[in-house]
Amino acid sequence: MTARQDLGAFGERVAGHRLEASGLRILVRNVRTPGGEIDIVAAEGDETVFVEVRTRRADPGSAAESLGPAKLRRMWQCAMDYCEASGVNPERVRIDVISVDLGPGGTVAQVEHFRGVEIPD
Repeated sequence: MTARQDLGAFGERVAGHRLEASGLRILVRNVRTPGGEIDIVAAEGDETVFVEVRTRRADPGSAAESLGPAKLRRMWQCAMDYCEASGVNPERVRIDVISVDLGPGGTVAQVEHFRGVEIPD
C-alpha cells in the first residue's frame, strides 16, 4: 500500500467512526461502480447516504477544499449507478462529505461532516 493509500484508509476509518457516532449505519465501504468509487455508503433513517472522504495532511486549507465540481458530479453518477444496481430509490439519497484534516505528526486536527452537499450542474 502506498503512503497516499494509507492516508486515505486512515481518513476513511476516522470518517466511519464519525458517521456511526452520529447515528448512521455503515452499509458498505469502497464500492466500485462503472464511473468510479464511493468511499462509504451509509443509511440514516430511510435515506441512503453516499459519503466522500477527503483527508489532508497539515496543508493550508481544509481537505474539503480539494473537492471540485467535477468530482461531485462523478460521485453523483456513481451514486445513481449504485442505486440502479442495488434497487435503492434514487429519490431517497444524499451526498455527504467528511473532511479529515491532520496536524503535525499525523494526529487528527479536525473532522467536519458536510451533509447534503449540492451537486453543481
